[in-house]
Amino acid sequence: MKDSCQPATQNEATIPQPVGRLIGSVLRPNTLTSYQHKQMYELLAGYFRNITLAEFEGDLAEKEWVIILSDAVSGQIQGFSTLIRLRLVVGDQPIVAFFSGDTIINRQYWGETVLPRLWGRHVFGLAESIHEAKVYWFLISSGYKTYRFLPVFFREFYPTYQRPTPAAVKQILDTLAQHSFPDEYDAERGLIRFDKPSPLRFGVAEITAQRLKNRHIAFFAAANPGHAKGDQLACLVELTHANLTAAGRRMLGIK
Repeated sequence: MKDSCQPATQNEATIPQPVGRLIGSVLRPNTLTSYQHKQMYELLAGYFRNITLAEFEGDLAEKEWVIILSDAVSGQIQGFSTLIRLRLVVGDQPIVAFFSGDTIINRQYWGETVLPRLWGRHVFGLAESIHEAKVYWFLISSGYKTYRFLPVFFREFYPTYQRPTPAAVKQILDTLAQHSFPDEYDAERGLIRFDKPSPLRFGVAEITAQRLKNRHIAFFAAANPGHAKGDQLACLVELTHANLTAAGRRMLGIK
C-alpha cells in the first residue's frame, strides 16, 4: 500500500550551489506554492498532450516527494520528478519500491546531471535504512529517453534485450503494476494502457532509424510499439550498490 507522508528527513537533500545551470531540491509536495504548481503544470503540458490541471494536481498530491530543478539565475522551475514509496509483500517476500511519477526537464537543459544525482542520493539514502525488505525502482516509460536511464546507471534491469525476465522478477513487476494500475495493466505484454493517455508531443523523443541502431532503444520500441500513443512500459531495477554501473557509482559520488 502507499505510504502516508512522513516528516522531512535528512535524506531530503538540496544541492546548494549551481551545478551547470540548474539547482535541485527534494521537497514535500504540500510545501509547494501555487505559483510552483503553475510552473510545473505548464512545463509538463508543454511536452505531453492531454494533460489536465486536475489530473496533474491529483497525481502530485499522491506523491511523497518531488525533485524540483530550478534555473540557477532566474529561479524558474525547469524540471521536476515526483516520487512515492510502495510497500508490498510478493509471495513471502516484503518489498519496497520507489515509483517515479511525472518527470520532465525543459529541452534547453537536457544533458544536465542534477536530476539523476539528486534522485540517486535521495533514494539510495532511504534504501540504506531499509533492512527488512528488498528495495526496487519501479518506473513506467512511454519515451525511450526514460528507459535509457536504466542501462546507463544499472547493470541489471528488466525488461531488457540482454536476458529474459526471471519469473521471480516478473512476479514483483506484475504485482507492482497491478497494484498501481489495476485497470490499465496488461501483464502479458508488460504495458500500461490508459483510457486517456498523455503521449509525448511530436518532436520531443521520436525514435529514428539512427536511434534504432542502439539495441536498448530498439528493444524499447519493440516491447512498447504503442509508445507514441502514450503506452507505458513497466520496468524494474533492484536498488543495490552492486547493481550500479560506473556511471551509476559516479551518480552517487562513490568509487
